[in-house]
Amino acid sequence: MAEVERLAAELAALGPGSVKVGRAFDREGGLREFDILGGRGFIGFLPVPRHECVYVCNVTWYG
Repeated sequence: MAEVERLAAELAALGPGSVKVGRAFDREGGLREFDILGGRGFIGFLPVPRHECVYVCNVTWYG
């Protein structure tokens, strides 16, 4: 949980740049994915620069 909170804080600190990080390389914005725990999972997040926030939508990890 701490890893997800840390990543969410870092993504929020990126501001408008957060629409370009993570998977979905061919487009900006929308639901994005970012690897966590050394590739053993990922978080799905929705950056909303005009509200200055990042919504974490799902967390998936492989056991």
